[in-house]
Amino acid sequence: MGRKYFGTDGVRGRVGESPITPDFVMRLGYAAGRVLASGAGRPAPMSTHQPKVVGRPAVIIGKDTRISGYMLEAALEAGLSAAGVDVLLCGPLPTPAVAYLTRALRLSAGIVISASHNPFDDNGIKFFSADGDKLPDAVEAEIESELERPFACVSSAELGRARRVGDAAGRYIEFCKRTFPADLDLRGIRMVLDCAHGAAYQTAPHLFHELGADVVTIGTSPNGLNINDRCGATHPETLQAAVREHGAMLGIALDGDADRLLMVDASGRAYNGDELLYMIVRERLQHGPVAGVVGTLMSNLALEQAIRRLGVEFARARVGDRYVLEMLRERGWLYGGESSGHLLCLDHHSTGDASISALQVLAAMQRTGLSLPELCADLQILPQTLINVRIERGFDWQSHRPLELARREVERELGDAGRILIRPSGTEPLLRVMVEARSSETAELVARRLASAVAPAVG
Repeated sequence: MGRKYFGTDGVRGRVGESPITPDFVMRLGYAAGRVLASGAGRPAPMSTHQPKVVGRPAVIIGKDTRISGYMLEAALEAGLSAAGVDVLLCGPLPTPAVAYLTRALRLSAGIVISASHNPFDDNGIKFFSADGDKLPDAVEAEIESELERPFACVSSAELGRARRVGDAAGRYIEFCKRTFPADLDLRGIRMVLDCAHGAAYQTAPHLFHELGADVVTIGTSPNGLNINDRCGATHPETLQAAVREHGAMLGIALDGDADRLLMVDASGRAYNGDELLYMIVRERLQHGPVAGVVGTLMSNLALEQAIRRLGVEFARARVGDRYVLEMLRERGWLYGGESSGHLLCLDHHSTGDASISALQVLAAMQRTGLSLPELCADLQILPQTLINVRIERGFDWQSHRPLELARREVERELGDAGRILIRPSGTEPLLRVMVEARSSETAELVARRLASAVAPAVG
């Protein structure tokens, strides 16, 4: 059944427009509280001897640095309290930190107020289950059903209480440090760290400094309006310039909620999620077998080929870190990610964490003595061209014969030296035509041929 409010990463939209309004978010908090009070989202007991969760359910709420976070936090707190759920508030904190604290504090769920890499005037609500995973589809469906029921309130004696979590940032920093090998440190590494004026501005600088790095920080002065504004993982040009200016060995950029990672070497060359994932897997193989790696339909063909050359199986999930995680769980694998920089190392965390992923790359550098370009010298990313073709809603592109004929012809020409991906947008009436080839010229020419095969049919 299609969901009305939940997308692939919670509920998201423009602040002040449905559904990101105070009244709806209060109702969402109440609906989520009602579902959580029934026990949904809690992990099943591992044995009959495991103690049951008793007492009032409790959730933790974290947020990034958007000015709207104050309003939405208050609305969520009111709704949850009205449902009889206790609330723990931790203020601005990375999304993966909330996932960790949910699990560490044995809570019923975690909630993050963030729109990730979007501009400040967007915001969203995303949930984590009691074990620190994205909330299961079935529980999201229960919350949507509860939203259709009248808003009520438990008796005064049953109202939920709210309190601040002491040293939430410090607990998370120590958790991240434990994912870095105890016999290594970052002494001698001068780095520039771009926190995108986002949720990690209080945690990431301390994390890398405490491990010994000489850290130059940018993007650590949030004012509620400047999150992701010409900085962070979605704007690498700011980090590239800063790395060259400060003569740093490397740069690290996070996005607004610190689950997306991009890195830059001393020359200013940027490394995306495909390249960073390859570095991590390559280093892990020095310590034992790697069962498999999960990418997405958008992962570069060169990554798939390079992973297979290492003797490791590679599989593709739908676009979205949620689907990468699902496939990893299904197959019992540990490593996966997206070219956008959402990376999963399930031997360290239950969700994507940009700080932890950066530490894994830095550990590979320290163990091998190799630089970023040397670590991925065997991976030559193929140029990509993406063209968005506007289509009419309901257009059956899969049955469009001119496109099918053009696609078959192009696939024969490219052989194993390229790849085609055609998929509809999930939010707009667009057909996305992506082509990878050995040269950018070939990729662009092929993509235009395919787009031209569709254009006459849609005017």
